Amino acid sequence: MATKPPTGDPVQDAPQVTPPKHAAAGLPAIGHTLRIAQQQMGLARTARTLLKVNQKDGFDCPGCAWPEGDKRHTAEFCENGAKAVAEEATLRRVTPEFFAAHPLADLATRSGYWLGQQGRITQPMYLPEGGDRYEAVSWERAFAIIAEELTALDSPDEALFYTSGRTSNEAAFLFQLFAREFGTNNLPDCSNMCHESSGSALTETIGIGKGSVSLEDLHQAELIIVAGQNPGTNHPRMLSALEQAKAAGAKIISVNPLPEAGLERFKNPQTPLGMLRGTALNDLFLQIRIGGDQALFRLLNKLVIETEGATDEAFIREHTHGYEDLAAAAQEADWDETLTATGLTRPEIERALAMILASKRTIVCWAMGLTQHKHSVATIREVVNLLLLRGDIGRPGAGVCPVRGHSNVQGDRTMGIFERPAPAFLDALDKEFGITSPRGHGYDVVRSIQAMRDGHAKVLFAMGGNFVGATPDTDVTEAAIRRTALTVHVSTKLNRSHAVTGRRALILPTLGRTDKDVQATGRQFVTVEDSMGMVHASRGNLAPASPHLLSEPAIVARTARAVLGSASATPWEEFERDYATVRDRISRVVPGFEDFNTRAARPEGFRLPHAPRDERRFPTRTGKANFTAAPVEYPHLPQGRLLLQTLRSHDQYNTTIYGLDDRYRGITGGRRVVMVNPADAAELGLADGSYTDLVGEWKDGVERRAPGFRVVHYPTARGCAAAYYPETNVLVPLDSTADTSNTPASKSVVVRFEPA
Repeated sequence: MATKPPTGDPVQDAPQVTPPKHAAAGLPAIGHTLRIAQQQMGLARTARTLLKVNQKDGFDCPGCAWPEGDKRHTAEFCENGAKAVAEEATLRRVTPEFFAAHPLADLATRSGYWLGQQGRITQPMYLPEGGDRYEAVSWERAFAIIAEELTALDSPDEALFYTSGRTSNEAAFLFQLFAREFGTNNLPDCSNMCHESSGSALTETIGIGKGSVSLEDLHQAELIIVAGQNPGTNHPRMLSALEQAKAAGAKIISVNPLPEAGLERFKNPQTPLGMLRGTALNDLFLQIRIGGDQALFRLLNKLVIETEGATDEAFIREHTHGYEDLAAAAQEADWDETLTATGLTRPEIERALAMILASKRTIVCWAMGLTQHKHSVATIREVVNLLLLRGDIGRPGAGVCPVRGHSNVQGDRTMGIFERPAPAFLDALDKEFGITSPRGHGYDVVRSIQAMRDGHAKVLFAMGGNFVGATPDTDVTEAAIRRTALTVHVSTKLNRSHAVTGRRALILPTLGRTDKDVQATGRQFVTVEDSMGMVHASRGNLAPASPHLLSEPAIVARTARAVLGSASATPWEEFERDYATVRDRISRVVPGFEDFNTRAARPEGFRLPHAPRDERRFPTRTGKANFTAAPVEYPHLPQGRLLLQTLRSHDQYNTTIYGLDDRYRGITGGRRVVMVNPADAAELGLADGSYTDLVGEWKDGVERRAPGFRVVHYPTARGCAAAYYPETNVLVPLDSTADTSNTPASKSVVVRFEPA
């Protein structure tokens, strides 16, 4: 049977460390999955729920955005997906009595792990101005409070409407419609903090800010390069696709500062042989220094250009622009500088080149390890350069594969959650609804924090997520939020954001992916878009955690009615009653969603069009795919400092902490650890097991300190260190962002070490 939540925060002051693992999944993953699921749901509910995850008649996993094939396994989920489902489908409940017993000051001292373990929120809660704890409030009063604050603003641009990647297509479309009818493009979202760099780079180079490959392409590839990504923890079902590619003869190169168990060997829990022996995935591991990827790919591009017959001249001539500029810049690539920037050896790079030249179908996959640096956009453009040189865009088994995190983060952007919308989208929206959307650009996440800090934004309305836990420069962010008049969080469970509030605060509890959604016209479904552009339905199968919950579309519709009143001609009540009417409107506004309701009803869903992939047509400013030639950058470290990357443990998903262990890295019982190469540790006098404060260094001279971290000697790249977020977000300066995308540079933090 399910267990009760912890009453006190577990002690984390003495994490235990053993050698890291060299294989992922297998029997330990099955055991851990079942144990967590049983604790949260009990045995019967576990079976009833997990067998519906990612099934054609079930619900989309609330975890990552990895796609499903047409043929589904009975257990179509991974360990971390099962944890995400278990935490949402939990039998634990957070009632008004809980809030009465835990004032805001108490919640503010609790860890993210403890807050998340308490269970599902059951009623709308309100923190009045001057109050010390949340109290129950009716839905009607909650919407009235939102209307009071929003209509009292001097300008609609003093409101921020943040979206998490869990939000469905239908809810996201309504949310952006409400914001724009209210009068602002302030629609920051979690993409601003992760793959904004990918979208910026891909839009300029190939004309669409999404990946160009399908699951079938991965299976057909001859070479897959996995750069700055740890699929074993962050996208575990990707390992099955890599395993299938290997079985068909593919080679895999991984490029990462840390060795990761999932790319060393995958023990597939779906097959007896997989669990027993597993499949070795890596053919070549390039242990690159943090931030050295652009230099690596630039040199590889130089070597490809210099190799006779290695470039696809017909493709370059017919489909690309800017080759001469790249060729000239590539000639400047220097072996010595590249070896310094990357920490690699010449034989390693030459072996990678040989594998690239031997492949007729190459895919490059990447995640946050490439997107969260100052020069991230230039780095990803350099990745695209390699694929363009080889003609590896727009043919089977080849292309770009930015691996998205949250399950509908890509769909939310497609639905218009973007602070810098295209004029064509706004024109279509205005025509459909008879409104006049604002044309000025809004705030992204970083600019939203700056606006709150400076008093220019006074209401934060968050559709899901954990804004405080996900954002950089924790002290600055929390102080900024406390300056607002009202914070509103649409949530299923507690997190740090509920303890850091404006003068007034609301928690609006909502249905989760696992919950049945029944409205006035009957049972509803929502849709999501996966990381490869497939759109499909999601239908929960559990009774809601409380009769007081509303769905996300209902919350948006009722908020809009309360705020906009009779001045709005938009049929908000109709949209709440029947989500099919929302999809009808989407079909007339968003390209690729024509006949949305009919196609969404198909069990397999449908694939969105992608001109570079489908037609080798590139909707860029030049009408062709663009080579680029940005100057090569890489971090330069002062003496006695290391470059820190923030990352996840295996017991977390984004900011949700499922447990205190990182099984693959051999760390248990605590999260305040910093992984340091033993040679670097020796030079800095950092003994394994000692405790240190991490102190960030940035050009503003502000001291940013994360105290009390246990030193773990770990095989990181030289000059590099790693520690978990959100604990280390405090070290990431708000103004340290990627050029063009403005994504926080959370993978490039200069730190020094001081005794704890």
